[in-house]
Amino acid sequence: MELRQLYYFVKVARKEHVTQAAEELHVAQSAVSRQIHQLEEELGVKLFVQKGRNLQLTPVGSLFLKRAEVILADLERAVIEIHEFLDPEKGEIRLGFPHSLGISLIPQVVASFRKLHPDVKFRFKQGMYPTLIRDLIKGDIDLAFISPFPKEHEQVCGEVLLTEELYAILPPGHPLSGEHAIELHQLQEETFVLFSEGYSLRPIVWDACLQAGFEPKIGFEGEETDTIRGLVAAGMGVSVLPELALHHTGPLQPAKVRIINPVVTRTIGLIHRSNEKLPLVAKVFHNFLLRYFHSEKEL
Repeated sequence: MELRQLYYFVKVARKEHVTQAAEELHVAQSAVSRQIHQLEEELGVKLFVQKGRNLQLTPVGSLFLKRAEVILADLERAVIEIHEFLDPEKGEIRLGFPHSLGISLIPQVVASFRKLHPDVKFRFKQGMYPTLIRDLIKGDIDLAFISPFPKEHEQVCGEVLLTEELYAILPPGHPLSGEHAIELHQLQEETFVLFSEGYSLRPIVWDACLQAGFEPKIGFEGEETDTIRGLVAAGMGVSVLPELALHHTGPLQPAKVRIINPVVTRTIGLIHRSNEKLPLVAKVFHNFLLRYFHSEKEL
């Protein structure tokens, strides 16, 4: 069995299409098909079945995919560790984070870190809460910012970096837009612009509304903080967003009003796999982040 066969197999399994896999691998389609066929012959099983124009993993193919991904992830980490051993200041940090942190927080902390370690490279991956957990466990990333912080999980562990307050955002000219603070029940007759199902901010806002005595009426859903902020600014409804998602300038901006009953917050944490040591360069970044956010709390 060749390493190349595993690479090709995993790529085809993820794309569910030989041609698309070949294009990403920059090789001929026939070469990919041949390697998959040889792998199946060596294993004595069918790894894929045809389903329309796509390929679908067989049950044994799904089992083999899990092992192949672990093997390739371990190999990639081994290569990174060798490079770090030769020069830890030129390693690569594979970092995941939710979309809402990509506006200001991630650029700020990365820029601060690169002032001290200018040759360290980053590979970023954005995703929703369950996607970040999955990618971390699979080994696609080494560290992940996540919100809310998972209190108990067998395969990941970490630390809470900060607790962030969420604000009501209202269209300009809204009757409550000039208030210093409001109670959430004052928005119970409003149409809400919320994140789509699967985004961690949605249940936080939903539960806060229930705590305030009402179920929010959803008029629009979005998958980006910029989209939600823009729709509210355009008068399409109201919403609740974290302060870090409101660091934006432009001609059309919603009003930001503090919520005092109930106070709505979210935790932001940093997590990694609990069953193994971090790569050296990721550990350096991890320790930097703990110092960075500790100093922020003291200000």
